[in-house]
Order: sequence, then structure tokens, then C-alpha cells
Amino acid sequence: MFTHTAADRLKKMLAVALAVFVVLGIRLAWLQLYKGMYYGRQADGNRMRNAVIMAPRGRIMDIHGTVLADSSPGYVLSLQAGHAFSDQETELLARLLGLRKEDVREKADRAANTYEQIVIKGELTPQEITSLEEHMKELPGLSLDLQPMRHYLYKETAAHVLGYVGEVSETQLKQGKYKGLPPGSIVGKEGLEFVYDDVLRGKNGRKTEEVDVRGKVIRDLAGQAPVSGKGLVLTLDFGLQQELEQIMDKQLAALRSSGIAPNAYAAAAVAMDPNTGAVRALVSRPGFDPNWFVGGISSAHWKLINENRFHPLTNKVINGEYPAGSTFKVVTGSAALDQHKVTPEELIFDSGKHWLADMGNAGGEALGWINFQTAFAMSDNVYFYEMGRRAGIENLNAYAERYGFGKPTGIELPGESAGLIAGPAAKKKVFAEEWTLGDTFNAAIGQGLTLVTPVQICQMLAAVAADGVIHPPYLVEKVVNADGSVYQVPERPKSRKLEVAPETLRLIQKGLKGVTQPGGTGAWFANLPVPVAGKTGTAENPHGQDHGWFIAYAPAEKPDLVIACIVEQGSYGATAAGPVVYDVLQSYLTQRIKNETKKADEPIKKRDSLQ
Repeated sequence: MFTHTAADRLKKMLAVALAVFVVLGIRLAWLQLYKGMYYGRQADGNRMRNAVIMAPRGRIMDIHGTVLADSSPGYVLSLQAGHAFSDQETELLARLLGLRKEDVREKADRAANTYEQIVIKGELTPQEITSLEEHMKELPGLSLDLQPMRHYLYKETAAHVLGYVGEVSETQLKQGKYKGLPPGSIVGKEGLEFVYDDVLRGKNGRKTEEVDVRGKVIRDLAGQAPVSGKGLVLTLDFGLQQELEQIMDKQLAALRSSGIAPNAYAAAAVAMDPNTGAVRALVSRPGFDPNWFVGGISSAHWKLINENRFHPLTNKVINGEYPAGSTFKVVTGSAALDQHKVTPEELIFDSGKHWLADMGNAGGEALGWINFQTAFAMSDNVYFYEMGRRAGIENLNAYAERYGFGKPTGIELPGESAGLIAGPAAKKKVFAEEWTLGDTFNAAIGQGLTLVTPVQICQMLAAVAADGVIHPPYLVEKVVNADGSVYQVPERPKSRKLEVAPETLRLIQKGLKGVTQPGGTGAWFANLPVPVAGKTGTAENPHGQDHGWFIAYAPAEKPDLVIACIVEQGSYGATAAGPVVYDVLQSYLTQRIKNETKKADEPIKKRDSLQ
């Protein structure tokens, strides 16, 4: 039986409980009846969205600060993580963007099963943006954002050096240098964009937004700012690079239109400072516009590249493997002279063919009694057959290795080819045949199994120009912060001494000078403002016309520029590649003389102004 006190307490507790329930009921009624429509609209129309803020990639500049690649704002369309796209939405999106339905479906499935938004297309056109805005209500899982996009300011210029960027592939996410990156990340795919991606890419930021049902941002709630990537200062000289490209394109067109070389569509050239290894220009033809790959390459552009039988994406400077032709006589001459198999004054008789084999000069030319200088200047094959016979294939191979053939130079570009040094082992491996004297003759003039890349040939000539020091080629001068301060100077392959006697090098240098003087195969180079040194080369090609080489350094005394050029199926080196090298050197030397004159006049002008 309850006491009076207990009954009072129970009544008070019931009253409190009743009061609480009344308050909750009133609040519930207020939310449901009075504010129900308002909160319903809020729930249906608004949602939170996490988004990635892409970091701007660092700038890429030439040695003088000319910007070659930069980032600027562009619209990117992304699929929201966790959203399941219907077939109708997929079809509509494919139609609006001009994409294949299966590609959109594949990315939509990825987006539905990930925590990261998936970029479906970047660098949207105004027309695409307008179309998307009109259908946003039908496509609730989309996000249209302004993000930094890569731009290559001069299109094809230096494309094979710069490379291009694109969305990281699923394979790259699972293995290689991009393993573990978020899906949809934009990374370097080729060239320096690939090699230096870790410093160029920067660090992406994040933001949380409140958006309406159409995906329009109502307000930013929180976020972390992106960190811009570092920049690259290259060794390239933009003026020289652009000039070399223009001259090469003009020469290729002239060769085709004249009928001399109707298939002259492919070529390669590289210019470097022999005293440092700094590459000043690098050109491969045909080229391509790296902007095509930004935001995903279109089927039309991919068709242009994929169906071009001259392979625009191949960097022929580092991947083109060709017979060296007569440019290899630098190696043969070095081996024969250095091993004392011949003296510079010894006369050897050229009857048009070597007396031990049915092999002779082009066109059956016979030069009679000649010494080393005459043979080199006139690129006499019979003389160098004899040099190869006397030196032997082992010595030819050894000196080829000393000059850097048979292995990559180490230039900072992906996938550099090693080439091939001809020899008994190589022939047995390729053809399962024994080596013969005729093979040695071919090797002595850069034919047969010998394969080289243009950058290897340039390094060879640079070693001669630098009095026997090999400075491996490089492209990146420094990595810089956003304010221009130096972040890092990349480690480069060390220079090394060429194991060739100084007196041998002096004879090779003299022979190279003789090529560009009256009587030499490049005699018209004597018309340049200052003397230069060079070598012609014509390489046999089993698949068409011969390839034409021309290599040179300038000035002949104290050179600061070496250039190697090859025109595929261009026929003779003197007429195919020679005009390219000549025009580039004429412009370069003329400008060099002007700069030196200006520099010499400055102290005089300063003294005059003080007086």
C-alpha cells in the first residue's frame, strides 16, 4: 500500500513525463506540418559533395624563360562517386559529349564503386557546357568544375621533348610509378611530362560543397587548397628549336615536291653544346600536337596519329635506329690511326673497288692515290674498307663503344634505344651466319648490321668537338619553385674522357674541316660566316630510298654547337640533310657574330657616355 508521500512523488513524475511528451509532440507537429514542405525541399534538392581540386602542373620553360607548357582554367566533367548511372543516363551523356556509349558505361561503373569522382572529359567546349547545363536535371550524378588544364603554348614545337598528359590508366594504378594514385588523376604520359611527373604534378586539394539537385554549388563548406607543382627550366633554346623545326618542315616539303624523295616525311635532328652536353634543340618528324591529349584525345585526332605510317608519336632522335653511313668513318678513322694501322701521309690506291672484294664507291668513282685527309673529306669508301680491314672488327667495335654506341646516352627521356654495334656475335644472333671480310668492310663505312640513333651520332661528334671529352646530353637545367628560386639541380651522367689519343683527334678534326672546304662533300658550307666542320652520310635502306645524314659543329675552332640531322628516305645526305644543317648554322652563326659585335661595342659606348 502506497504511503501519501510516495503517491505525491509518482504524480509529480507523471506530470513531468507528460510535459516532455507534450513538448515533443508540439515540436514534431511543427516540423511535420508547418516546416515539412521546407525541409522536404531541402532534403530533396540539397546534398553534400566532396570534390578534388586539381593542382596546377608546374610550368616548363626554355633556357631563356619562354614558357612552353603551362596550366590555365578549363571546365572538367566528372562522375560523382557512388552514383549508379542508368542506361538512359549513360546514353544521354555519350550523345552530349560525342563519346562511345561503352566508354561512358565503363567509367560510370567505376564511379559507382569508388570513393573518388571520375573525370569523364576535360577541356569542354562552350557548346558541350551549354548542352550539359540544359540536361543537368536529367543527369544528377555529374559535376561540372573549373580546373587547371595543361596547355602547350606552341602546339607541335618541342612536342617530343615535352610529351603530354592524360588520365592515369587502370594498369598504371596497379603497377609502375603511378601505383596508388586516385582514379582520374592527370599524369605525364610521355617525354619530360612523364619523367618529371612527380615534381610537375603538385598535390591536389579537396573541398566539401553544398549543391542543389542540378549539381550547382550553393556554398563551400570546407576544404584544403592544392599545392602547385614545381617548374622545369630546360636547356632548349626556343628560338633555335622553332627555327630548326621550320627549316626541316620546309626541306621535307621541298624534297617531296621536287620528286627527289617522294617519301621524305620522316626526319630527326638534335643540336647540343659540346662543352656541356646541354641540348639546345630536338626535332622529330612527323610531329603531333600534345594539346590533343589533354582531357582525352578525340577519335578523329587518334585516327590521324594511328594511321600515319611514319609514326608521329615516335621520338626518332632517341628511338630511330639507322645505319650510320659515312658518319661512322669518324670511328673507323679513330681506330685505324690510334692503333697505328695507317699514317696520315700514307697513300692508298683507289681504283673504284677494293682489290680483295667486289665492293667500291658509290657510282664507281675512282680517286687514285689518296691519303687520310683526302679520303675523309671526299668520303671515299675504298680507303675506309682498307682501314676497317687493317684495324679489324674487334678494334672497330671497341672504338664504337668508346664513342658511346651500343648503349643509351642517358638523356632524360623515356625508352631511349641502345642501337647495335655490328660484329660476329651480332650476326650470328640475327642471321645465324659467320662473319666475313665483306661484313668488316660494311661495318667500316657504317653499313650492314650497325644501327645508331641521332642522339648517339650527335654525342660522337660532340666528343670530337670537345677535344676528347664526352659530355652526355641532358635536357633539364634545373627544377624551380613557383617564385623562380631553384628547388633542385638534377643529377646528370658524369662527363668522361674519350680514350683516343690527342693527335688522332686532331687528325679527325682536320678531316671534318676538309669536308666543308672546296673539294669536300660539303664544300658549299665554306660560304658560312665562319669555318665549320662536318660530315655527310648516306645510309642504305632496304625498305626504300637511302637515308641522308649530315652532321656538323660550329665554329670549327672553339665550337659551341653540334648538330646531327637525318632525313629518312631522303637519298644523299648532302642534298637531303645538308640544307637543313646549313640554314640552321647560317642563322646561328650570323646571330652569334651580331651578339659578339654588340658585346664588344658596349665598353666603347660606356666610355663615350662617361666623357
